Amino acid sequence: MGGGRVQPVRAGSKELIREINASLVLAELRQGLVSRTELAKRTGLSLPTVSEIVADLLNTGVVEEREVGSSGGGRRPVLLGLKADAGYVIGIKVTETRVIAVLTDLGAQIVERATETVSGGDVGTVVRAVAKVVRRLGRSKQGKSRQVYGVGVGLAGVIDRASGVVRHATYADWHDVDLAGLLAKRIGLPVVVDNDVNTLVANEQWFGAGRGVSDVAVVSIGRGVGLGMVLDGRLYRGAGGGAGEFGHTKVVADGPLCACGGRGCLETVIGEPAILKRTKTQDIEQAADRARNGDREIAEVFDEVGRVLGTAVGNLVNLLNPKLIVLAGEGTRESDLFLPGFDDALRNAVFDGLQRDLEIVVDDWDDEAWAQGAAGLFLAELFQPNLRPDEADRPSLTARSAS
Repeated sequence: MGGGRVQPVRAGSKELIREINASLVLAELRQGLVSRTELAKRTGLSLPTVSEIVADLLNTGVVEEREVGSSGGGRRPVLLGLKADAGYVIGIKVTETRVIAVLTDLGAQIVERATETVSGGDVGTVVRAVAKVVRRLGRSKQGKSRQVYGVGVGLAGVIDRASGVVRHATYADWHDVDLAGLLAKRIGLPVVVDNDVNTLVANEQWFGAGRGVSDVAVVSIGRGVGLGMVLDGRLYRGAGGGAGEFGHTKVVADGPLCACGGRGCLETVIGEPAILKRTKTQDIEQAADRARNGDREIAEVFDEVGRVLGTAVGNLVNLLNPKLIVLAGEGTRESDLFLPGFDDALRNAVFDGLQRDLEIVVDDWDDEAWAQGAAGLFLAELFQPNLRPDEADRPSLTARSAS
């Protein structure tokens, strides 16, 4: 039942090379049934290396052999496939008031859901709430213990992904909190902690429009404004894990005071609190209802929100040239009110040569997406090749019973 962090594997070591090669094989197996020979072709590994890795994966129970198709009279060809029900991953989103959790199998399909109310934002309360949902999801409805590989956790703030330390939490007075260590000790499982917007990126990569797309920007809008990026197939976190503070890019000189201490930040113009202040409404649903029912002044506020966001996203496109932009977060529920202005401003802001292949997707929002993406973050730790020695702290393919 032991858990916690996996010890780093040093760059250049045989263990690191083996883990990278195993991840390459697993990444291909995620796509569907495949032969050993085809795996060797796709990964660039030798057939003996592939066969050795496959033998290990068969022993762990993560992969299974299946005889399929016609052999023309002889033995049917044997293909390899991921055994989705060999174990599970738990994804968790921590908010100010709730812990939202999902259990997925290794094929990234949601098996079960759970939520737990959080009263108070102190670390101990959150750790206990997370442990409670992990225990609940760690057992089937028949009371049987499930084999869980690990837990992915997302929350708003600046997170040191390599260590799992929360440097600063947006909605709680947390500074340098070793959340991954505290949770791993409590639940006895490996834990990955990341910024919640990065969980949305993982959600798109594993469950949504970002599957197979190498350059993606996910812009989350709601109470705040965030950004998660996949560049050349890898989630980009920045030097200190703080990349993506899109909401604190400056859009108005000497503009409204932001909670960060600066003025004119993007979220002081398009964030939910800013909209409520300008529309003099109690909640965003009330503001949206009035705009949809003919309140022209409030409709103009939403139009301006769209235009400011469109210009900001246009600058992002000019800088990074993503193939796909995904608008996500609870703010997309009002997309019918701000999209016309957004589209117009985006067209005016983006350099002509970068517009041709750009795709914009607006998520059909569900709060569960945060937790689903957190599960995707942990699945990525298992299945995606890790080529950076400074991020070689990888969970192993060993499932455990949740404490």
